[in-house]
Amino acid sequence: MLRGRLRTKAVCRPFFRILAPTLTSLLLLVAGPSTLFADEFKTPAISAVHVEWRAVLDQLRSEFSSQPSVASGFAFSGQRRVPGSDPRSTPALVQLNAVTSPIFTGIGRSPVPVLLPFDTAAFLEARSNGVPASVILARYQADFRSADLFEAGQAGYDAMFSLEPGAGDGMPQRTFAKPVEVQITGSILTYDINDPLGGKGEPVKALAAQFPDLRRFIREGYVRYAFTRFGVPYVVSIQCLDSAPRERRLACREAYPVAERFLKALRIAGGQPSRARRDMASAVVERPTEWSAEFSYRPVGDIIASSGYRKQGGRADLTAYSQIRFPIQKTPAFVRSQSFGKRDKSEQPNGSYPWRDNFCESRSFEVGQCPAAFGHQGEDIRPGACPGNNEEDHCDPKQQAVLAVRDGVVIRSLTQQAAILQINSSTEHIRFRYMHMSPSSMDADGVLNGRHVEEGEKIGVVSNYLDHPNGTTRHLHFDVQVFTRDGWLWVSPYVTLVSAYERLIHGRGREIGPEMAASPAVAHALPEDVVHPDMQEGGEN
Repeated sequence: MLRGRLRTKAVCRPFFRILAPTLTSLLLLVAGPSTLFADEFKTPAISAVHVEWRAVLDQLRSEFSSQPSVASGFAFSGQRRVPGSDPRSTPALVQLNAVTSPIFTGIGRSPVPVLLPFDTAAFLEARSNGVPASVILARYQADFRSADLFEAGQAGYDAMFSLEPGAGDGMPQRTFAKPVEVQITGSILTYDINDPLGGKGEPVKALAAQFPDLRRFIREGYVRYAFTRFGVPYVVSIQCLDSAPRERRLACREAYPVAERFLKALRIAGGQPSRARRDMASAVVERPTEWSAEFSYRPVGDIIASSGYRKQGGRADLTAYSQIRFPIQKTPAFVRSQSFGKRDKSEQPNGSYPWRDNFCESRSFEVGQCPAAFGHQGEDIRPGACPGNNEEDHCDPKQQAVLAVRDGVVIRSLTQQAAILQINSSTEHIRFRYMHMSPSSMDADGVLNGRHVEEGEKIGVVSNYLDHPNGTTRHLHFDVQVFTRDGWLWVSPYVTLVSAYERLIHGRGREIGPEMAASPAVAHALPEDVVHPDMQEGGEN
């Protein structure tokens, strides 16, 4: 009997080896194109929220109750036999958008209720009494000056306001001598990233009645106040240092009262229901089928040995967070470390393949997506040398163009050295940051808050600015932020850039180097006596 069973197993084994590939193919066919493999590039998973618009109307009616003459002019009951996304179902919001759109352009495009430090009812009452508009804005924005930025789109809205030094009754004195910029985002979309630091924070007792689930926390260089209202996640944030107050750098303890003044002043300023959104599952990214003869890259997360923070390595994030145009106009271009290149044992010069990830290199910047929670925030990109015939190719090695990677809006104030490009669409709420271009040149070219640019449009040139000219090597720092329930967080742009470069050159790159570990962290040794200068405050990004 035992001998018969052994013969049966011996016969079955080769048969199973023949049948296994066919079974696997059938399983993949049934599973569909979204099936993910360990080494495949993937799109991000994004969740969509359901907005409680009836609660919005109730809140708006309550806010207007202090001005009966204003409230009487708004129709809070709409037609019942129309879809919830039809403007006729919420006529009060249509009226509200008409009132506030001259101040906040495009406010009706937001699919979430727009909360701003703007008292619409008091504004309308004052306007009906003949108060000049210039006085109205100062008085009814809790002493915040006119919006530095307001942008609404199919994913939600983003706004930025500033409070001048000394402005605001009852505000404590502060050391920081510049206006404090406060940002708010409300989004119908949130990115589902693996975030071990997410969801933390402390309540703010003074605001608990107004915001029952409010969390305050300091993360990635910002103090953040996260809350949910009408089913929608909102985050108010101020860039600051968790340190002693200084004249030139805002301490987070000085930012608290500014943010809390902003929160107390929030009112419904607009927004309009849209069609219900669905969650978007992660899927395999389409890549060129033809292989490139030249382009190669080292594995995701495989940073230079000893370049990580406290013996930690990189992170194998295989997500292409957006389908972008590569940010440098001409090829070739090279993702290579500008700070630790001399330690690269492959001894490849900056201007050569393979590319190498440097997202989690040592810096003093908090990056929750890195194993040690500190890192570079983005990737260093160095342009290639000009072709031999410079005149024919119109290539100046010191004037290589940096381009907008998508259609979007610029977020940047005067003199700032970073330019952010934000995309706000029905399927994305994402930001791309460019650094090291000349601030004075960007100021002169109008690369400033609210400017709309098209994909492929020139927004600057590769340069070497870091607090001052010649402050770093000539390269572009490029990073990616996505909106989460903790606000805007940095994620690895490495795969996004590899994917974009492959599309630009119409060829698939070859991954070279050691096999990746199963763990998301790729460990490298870091001698305890190694202290890199870029770990100090203000180091190269």
